[in-house]
Order: sequence, then C-alpha cells, then structure tokens
Amino acid sequence: MSILVTGGAGYIGSHAVKELCRQGYEVVVLDDLSTGREALLLDVPFYRGDIADAHLVKRIVQTHHVEALIHFAAKSLVAESMRAPERYFLENTAKSVQLFSALIQEGVRHIVFSSTAAVYGMPDTVPIPESTNCRPVNPYGQSKLMIEQALFWLEQAHGIRWTALRYFNAAGASPDGDLGEWHEPETHLIPLVLQTALGQRDELLIYGNDYDTPDGTCIRDYIHVVDLATAHIAALEGLRKGRLPSGPLNVGTGIGYSVRQVVETAMEVTGRAIPFRYVERRPGDPPVLVAATDKIRTLLDWEPNRSDLRTIIADAWNWHKTINRD
Repeated sequence: MSILVTGGAGYIGSHAVKELCRQGYEVVVLDDLSTGREALLLDVPFYRGDIADAHLVKRIVQTHHVEALIHFAAKSLVAESMRAPERYFLENTAKSVQLFSALIQEGVRHIVFSSTAAVYGMPDTVPIPESTNCRPVNPYGQSKLMIEQALFWLEQAHGIRWTALRYFNAAGASPDGDLGEWHEPETHLIPLVLQTALGQRDELLIYGNDYDTPDGTCIRDYIHVVDLATAHIAALEGLRKGRLPSGPLNVGTGIGYSVRQVVETAMEVTGRAIPFRYVERRPGDPPVLVAATDKIRTLLDWEPNRSDLRTIIADAWNWHKTINRD
C-alpha cells in the first residue's frame, strides 16, 4: 500500500516525502512542477501531471495500490490570488474536488489536506482556536476553505475520513541541508531575510512598524517544515487508526515572533548585518497570528521539536548559504 502525495516536489511536500520515506512508508508523488522541482524528489515513483486528470489519478491508485492521500498541490500567492481569483478557485478548489472524486471512485478513504491559517482572515481571538469563525480576506484563503467544506460534504456522502491542517508560517529547512525553501517570486519573510544577509537583496522591506505589538511589527507563529511534515504523518495515522475525527487542526507552536525579532535573530545566527527599511503596511495584514495548538497536541500527541526561532533560522541559513541555484 502506498501514500499518494500531490505537490510532493514543492517546499513542504518534499519534506513530507522525505519524512514518509524515513519512517518506512511507500510513497508516490504527483506534481505538475509548476512551482515544484523534480530535483527535490527522492527515489520514489513520480508522475508529472495534473491533479484533475482523473485517468492519471486512477492509474496511479491502481498501479501503486494507493490507500491514502496527502494533498499539498496548490497555488499559494496571496497577491496573485487578488489579481486572478478565478485561477485560485479553479486550480485549488475545483481541481481538488476532481482529485477527491477520482480517489473516492477507486476506494481511497483517508485524506490529509494541507490547508492554511489564511482561512481565518482577521481573527477576533488570539491564539486562534479551530472553532474561530472563518472569514478569509483573500481568494487564496477562500479557495482553501472551500476545499475544507467540500471534504465535509464528501464525508457525508461517501464516508471518507479527512483532516485539514491549518498551518501557520512554515519555515526552515531539512537539518542535513538537502532541502530548503526557494520560491519565485519569494514572498516569505525568513528566506527574504537570509537572501538579504547573503547580499542577494540590497535591503529587507518591513511592512509597517505601527501595529499594536511590542515593537510595532507584525507577529507570526513559525513552524519548522520538518515539524509540519511529522504533523501530516501523525494526522494520517490518526485517521487510519480511528482516533482522529474528521475536521480541521491547527499546526503551529502557540508562540509568536515579530518581524523585528526574526531579523535580530537572523543577524545573531548569520553574524551578518541585514539592512532593512520600514514601508507602508500591506492591506489585510493582521497584527498577530498565533495558533491555539491544544487540539493537535491532545488528539495526536504531536509536539514540534525544531520550531524554536533560532533553530528554524539556523537550518534555513545552512541551506541558503550552500545551495546552488543554477
């Protein structure tokens, strides 16, 4: 029996594939390589294709005896989703439902969906519990929430078991330096900070220093990508063993760090100056986003092991300063 990982050539997906293999799972990857890179893949069966290609999905299931899905494949740029919302509702929502339909027809009943804290929008309560009303403020978050809603109704109709992992700010790199975070364009804070430390950027732009936080900059909950990978596997096992009810789970640490704290910690870790400049706030940026993590810790006995800020930055730095971009 195999686990199908969609988006397994991407940043988070590739770390999940690596951890699955380390734990002895049989894995097969489906990725269109629109943002992922085949070079990230380990020695696992790989199919380049569209998750909405029902014939391909069914062939993969039949060939590899797939018993469960971990679904990472998605478009994930907030700004792009504001410019082209139709692309996000097609590529994320509609294609995910087509993927689920093909899998259900082949008897696959366990689905771990890589969701996002963006489903919450501007939360009323921090730390944010899963019971918070979801009010996404961009099409990216809305497209992911709609997938969660589709999974709910597919469970009612077909008896699948599922969980949606609403993770906060994924960061870091594999401790051995094999895998790391690289996007085009890059929008995530820690890679931008480290690229500035390496001289690949002249300066870091910090969007707003007048928030109602201790140093005026936004606070976020950073989760190490390896911890995120283990959370997906723990969720899968929870579903398979019947101890995890279907529904959403936050994945974070419950601890927030400000943009300034990230920059200052990066300067300590790298030993380099990181020039930065304050600019206007970005519309829709909440001052604080921190996860309430009681549910995942209780239901799955899961704990983050590498998600202190210094370790996240040190692992990312190790990867960024050695990787060949060519």
